[in-house]
Formats: sequence, C-alpha cells, structure tokens
Amino acid sequence: MPRKLMLNEHANKTIAEVFEAFVFSQSAQGLSDSTLKSYGYHLHCISKHLNIHEPMEELSKSKIEAMIVSMRKSGLAHNSISSYCRVLRTFLGWCKREGIDVPPMPPIKDKETVKDYYSDDELLRLLKRPGKKATFCEFRNWVIINFLLNSGCRASSLRNIQNRDVDLDAQQVVFRHNKNGKIQSIPLCSHMVSVLREYMGIRKGKPDDYLFCDQYGELLSTNGLRLAVAKYNKARGVDKTSTHLFRHTFARKYLVDCGGDAFMLQKLLGHSTLKMTKHYCAIYDADIARNYDNFSPLAQLTQQKSKLKR
Repeated sequence: MPRKLMLNEHANKTIAEVFEAFVFSQSAQGLSDSTLKSYGYHLHCISKHLNIHEPMEELSKSKIEAMIVSMRKSGLAHNSISSYCRVLRTFLGWCKREGIDVPPMPPIKDKETVKDYYSDDELLRLLKRPGKKATFCEFRNWVIINFLLNSGCRASSLRNIQNRDVDLDAQQVVFRHNKNGKIQSIPLCSHMVSVLREYMGIRKGKPDDYLFCDQYGELLSTNGLRLAVAKYNKARGVDKTSTHLFRHTFARKYLVDCGGDAFMLQKLLGHSTLKMTKHYCAIYDADIARNYDNFSPLAQLTQQKSKLKR
C-alpha cells in the first residue's frame, strides 16, 4: 500500500522530481559542483534498474532489492553497486529528514581492492625532461606530472591552483579548492621548487591566473587535463593514462619506499578521516614488506639450504 508523504511540498512527485529537490538542497548547503554532478550521474545509472518516474510514495523495500538484483545480473562490479546504493541511501536519509516516509536501504559495503599504480620504470619515462624544442603544453604537462608525484593531489585541486597560491621561498602551495571544502597547505620538495621556478618564469601571468592553464591562459578543464596527461603518457610509451592513478602511486611510494606514516599521509592527501588512509596502509603495508627476508619461512629455509651446499 502506498505510503503517505507528510509534506504537501513533495506530494504526488516522482522519485526523479524529489531527487531534483534533494540536489537543489545540497547545492544550497554548499556541496561542490563535482559532487552534485556525480549525484546526477548516479541517478542516471540507478534509473536503468529502478523506475524513477513513478511516484515517490510507491518506492518500497522490495523495489530497492529488485534494483540491486538487477544491477548484479547486469554484471555491474560490486563496488559500483555499493557506490550507487550509497548515493541512494544519502537521498533517502534527506527524504526522511524532510518528513517523507521512505523504505529502509540495505547496507552494501565496498570490497577491498588493490589500487593500480605507476611502476618506477613508467615514472622515470614520464619524468624525463622534455627537449629544448618542446611546446609550452608539453613542458606544462611534464611539470604537472612532477607536481602530482610531489603532492598526490586530486585533479580538481591541481586545476584550480593560482599563481598567488605558490610560495617558492616557503616551499609550499595552498589548495583553495578541495573535495572537503577546506583550505590545505602542502609542502614542495627542493626539486619541485626548482621545476616550478622555471615553469612560472615561462608561464608568467597575474597573481589570480591559473598556474596550470590551457594554451590560452584560461582554466584547464577536467577533460582538458585528462586528455593532456593521456597524450603525454602515450608519447612516453606509458599505456596507463589515469590522472588519479598518480594519487595511488604517491600513497604507495610514500608508505613503502619513503617510510612515511599514516597520519602524515592523511594530511598530505587531504582526507577528512583515516578511512581511506587506512585502506592504503592495509594494501601497502610498509612495515610488513620491509626486511621480510628476516621473517619469511621460505627465505629462511632457502638460506639454510644454500649454507648446507657450501
């Protein structure tokens, strides 16, 4: 039997219409454009398995379960289903606060996955300095690769850096555009300072101009950055082209090769909680990997066998 919508404001509206009101509300609360855009994308994916044009009051627990079953049968990855359900749960939570009677949302946890990363061989190819005849865009892309490996920042943070945000004397950069909405200051290694000093001498521009601009000096678009990195990587013989992969690579190398700790990694990556940082620590356990020859039963037995043969 259909449930009642307690507020007339949402009465007789479809799921899609109420979802639109939800997105509008989140926008008023200051959520980032990328988050709002992702909500729209998730609803589009959900609509393939749930009729979002039926009245909101007809949404039931059985229909949500049928949606999940449909997603599984279509071959969607477990974590993709989890992501769609997480957005739907956020939406239903908002509905409940608005006084709309909604069905419970079954919890679906993400499965642990091993994050891919750039190998050292690939990184060395990408970090090879362009020749003197390189175009501005190629040189800019080389600087971007250096910067991503220095900071592990998100693409959106990198795109929105302005000239005024870079303090070469203090060896730091301020991120004004972060996923969590907080301003973050990150350190620059000496090599990165040297690279940026040369690049900024070529880039020039006013203090509020974007540091990594397009060829016209304007903000580099999300797709523009993606295509620039893809073209640059392929020209260097590297098939991997993901910008976000540099973030995973930074986390792995920081923990395993550089001996960094989880709390500092959380600060550097701008995580609000330790959840994602713990995930990196779990799959890239530096303490376990380091000096494992001293603890591995296989290493111990083969070393004993080698000694006996002498």
